[in-house]
Amino acid sequence: MNARNRELLGLVPASLLIVAGFGAVFLQERTQLDNLSLTYGAIFLGLCFAAHLIIRVRLPDADPYLLPIVAVLTSIGLVVIYRLNETLARDQAQWFVIGLIAFAATIILLRDYRVLERYRYLIAAASIVLLLLPRVPGIGQQANGAYLGISLGPVSFQPAEFAKIGIIIFLASYLRDTRALLVSRKRFGITLPRLKHIGPLLLVWGLAMLMLVFIRDLGSSLMFFGGFLAMLYVATDRLIFPVVGFGLFGIGAWFFASTVGHVGDRVSAWQHPFDPKLYEQIGGSYQIAQSLFAQADGGVWGQGFGQALISVGDSPILPAAQTDLIYAVIVNELGLIGGIALLLVYVLLIERGFRVAVLARDSFSKLLATGLTTVVALQVFVIVGGVTKVIPLTGVTLPFVSYGGSSIVANFVILALLLLISDRARREARR
Repeated sequence: MNARNRELLGLVPASLLIVAGFGAVFLQERTQLDNLSLTYGAIFLGLCFAAHLIIRVRLPDADPYLLPIVAVLTSIGLVVIYRLNETLARDQAQWFVIGLIAFAATIILLRDYRVLERYRYLIAAASIVLLLLPRVPGIGQQANGAYLGISLGPVSFQPAEFAKIGIIIFLASYLRDTRALLVSRKRFGITLPRLKHIGPLLLVWGLAMLMLVFIRDLGSSLMFFGGFLAMLYVATDRLIFPVVGFGLFGIGAWFFASTVGHVGDRVSAWQHPFDPKLYEQIGGSYQIAQSLFAQADGGVWGQGFGQALISVGDSPILPAAQTDLIYAVIVNELGLIGGIALLLVYVLLIERGFRVAVLARDSFSKLLATGLTTVVALQVFVIVGGVTKVIPLTGVTLPFVSYGGSSIVANFVILALLLLISDRARREARR
C-alpha cells in the first residue's frame, strides 16, 4: 500500500471517533442515539478527504501519518468542546474549516517553501509587530493579566500564534548561513561563537522575548525560547549552547518572578495551590487547584464521558474548561488511561515531525522542521505541565484540541509546512 493510501485509511479512525463521541454525547443528553452523529462523522471525513486530495496531488511523497494524527486530535477536541458548550463547538468547527483552507493555501501557494529564506528579516520584523499589537490601545485585549488578543471589528485573534511561525522561519534561515561561523574559534579548549555572527540572531530573539514579557504571554515566551535552543543545538552540535541557555532561562525566571507581579502571582499559585488565601484570591490558585481536584477525581478509568462537573449554576467549577483546563476535563471523564492515550497521540505527532527533520537534506529544511516540531512539543508540555502542577500554569492552548481559532489555524499552517518539507525530503531520498 502506497503512502497516500495509508494516509486515506488513517483518516477513518478519526471519523469513527467523531461518530462515537457525538453518539455518546447525544446518548447522555437525550438517552437515545441520533443519526446526527453519523452526519457529523461523514462531514468530518469529507473535509479531511479534501485535505487528503490536495496532498495527493501536490505532495505525493509527503509523510502519510501526519494528517491522520492531526485528524484524531481535532476530532477529540471537537467532541469534548461540544460536550462542554454547543455554541463554542460550532465556532470551533468553523475555525477547523478555516484552518483547512489555510492548510490548502499554504501547500498550493508555497510549493517551494525555501523562498521564505529571501524574506527572513521582513518576516522577523512582521512577527515582532504581531507580538506588539495586543498592547496597542483600542484593539488590544487583556485576559487574566496577559495581553494576548486583538479585536478588529467582529474578528478577534491571538497574533502570537502566527508570530511563532515567523520567528522560527527567521531562526532557521539565519542559522543556516551562520552555523559554521558560530563555532569558528576556540578559547581555553572551548569552542566559542563570534559576537558579530550571533549578534543579529540574539537581537531578534531578544526583541521577541521582550515583547512577550511586555504582553505577559509567558507560555509563548517559553515556547520561543525552547525552539530557539533546539534549533541552535541542531545547527551547531554544541551542547554548550542549550546548557548556557537553560542557565540564562533560570536566571530570567527568577528575576521576573521577583520583579513582575503577574509572574510572581503565577509562581505563588503554582507553589501553594491549596493555600486558602491564594485559593480565594481573584486570579489566585483557584484554577490550578480545581484542575488537580478534577484529575484526582477521574482516577484511573475516569468518571465517564459527560460526567465531569464543570459548573454549578453560573459559577464555574473548572474555569476556562474549553481552553486552559481541557486536559483536566479529559482526565476527569476518561481517567488516567484516557489522558495517557492523548499524550501518546502527541508523541506520535512529534516523532513524525522530528523524522521529517532527520530525512531533510538541506540545512534550512532540517532546522525549520526541528523548530516547528519543537514549538508544538513545548506547547503540549506547557499546557499539560501547567494543569498537572509540573510548571506554573500559563495561557497557551493544547494544539488541535483546545478551543481557539488562532491556534488551530496556525497549527494547520505548521502541519502544511512539515508536509512540504517531508515531500521534498522523501522525494530526494527516493532518487
